[in-house]
Amino acid sequence: MTVTLLTGARILGGEPGELAIADGLLVDPATIDRDTAELVDASGLVALPGLVDLHTHLRQPGGEQAETIATGVRAAAAGGYTCVFAMANTTPVADTPAVVEQVHRLGVEAELATVRPIGAVTVGLAGERLADMGMLAGSAARVTVFSDDGHCVADAELMRRALEHAASLDAVIAQHAQDPALTRGSVMHESPLAAELGLTGWPSAAEAAIVARDAMLAEAAGARLHVCHVSTLETVEVVRAAKARGIAITAEVTPHHLLLTEELVRSYDARYKVNPPLRAERDVRALREALADGTIDIVATDHAPHAPEAKQTAFADAAFGMVGLETALGAVQQSMVETGLLDWAGVARVMSTTPAAIGREPGYEAPLAIGSPAHVVLVDPAARGTIEASRLKGRSANSPFLGVELPGRVLHVWHAGRRTVTDAEITEKQVQA
Repeated sequence: MTVTLLTGARILGGEPGELAIADGLLVDPATIDRDTAELVDASGLVALPGLVDLHTHLRQPGGEQAETIATGVRAAAAGGYTCVFAMANTTPVADTPAVVEQVHRLGVEAELATVRPIGAVTVGLAGERLADMGMLAGSAARVTVFSDDGHCVADAELMRRALEHAASLDAVIAQHAQDPALTRGSVMHESPLAAELGLTGWPSAAEAAIVARDAMLAEAAGARLHVCHVSTLETVEVVRAAKARGIAITAEVTPHHLLLTEELVRSYDARYKVNPPLRAERDVRALREALADGTIDIVATDHAPHAPEAKQTAFADAAFGMVGLETALGAVQQSMVETGLLDWAGVARVMSTTPAAIGREPGYEAPLAIGSPAHVVLVDPAARGTIEASRLKGRSANSPFLGVELPGRVLHVWHAGRRTVTDAEITEKQVQA
């Protein structure tokens, strides 16, 4: 059994201390033999719990030209993630035990991070009839989150029944908040800039109205509602009011919505085409403030890889989505830590403990506490680096941050005690002779 001792790390950004890893767990450093332990000098580094992403698109099955579970977890590990929840919009859709169990099995085989499948709310994501959520929850994959992400559950009666069923399973419905009647043909934020560029605008009300409706439905059902990728000031206000009312609502924001604005669309570069779209500066300010004050609960990447041909076309015709697992922590450091809105303990809350709690993923309740699973990330907060496509570990490179300098660098990662990243490179598993 390998015993590892990390010395000098600023634990959760606080004072330097020690962490010891043995048999997959964090143990009391005083109990280990320092003469035989593997020593890691973590002086100047910040120790965080492994990051948890509640919103990842791994594309497999069916979209392997853009990403596979194996390549996706490489990107996840490189970004400091030890657990990712894989969205259901695969081909076939994750609406049967066979598909969610395949995703789970491939995640186990990939080994670099835990992969938790998300089940579809409706059969085929068609929004017409509910998937068998009880069967998915009771499968070997243990589904705890249901979402038709990429599509809104627009039918109010269907959404009501989904929430009621989820409540009986202690599961959560993660809604893609986009009223389809208000966004037909929309490709960017509705604003004077959209008119200037000749692109169809996407109104803020299309998001906020669905969230308001669903909050009331969740209250009536006694259910948990999670709002995917909040992007507007108006939605923040709806979520804040719902929480004040006592409704069991949680919300996420993406790193790109915390840092980027619609001004980037002036380039007509399809790397900046995303659903929901990049918004105005006032929305970015509102999202940062909401994440800082707890109105928005977590950061989730909405990692959405695409093959090159899906993006190398006219903006209006290109696919929506950006990759984000490898740049998320740097984007959050720049937008939230360096602005003084969050400290590193706050980063651990919004990128690890709270997303794990929403997804009912055990092992993250007490970050870096003795006796907990050894999910550990060491970050150099003083490092800065320019994002290059050639260095990304995933299969696709449709990142909005290519050529951009971001702060921070993930140097070392342990997933359940296994070292998955060493000196910012994937640690390949040793094959026994």
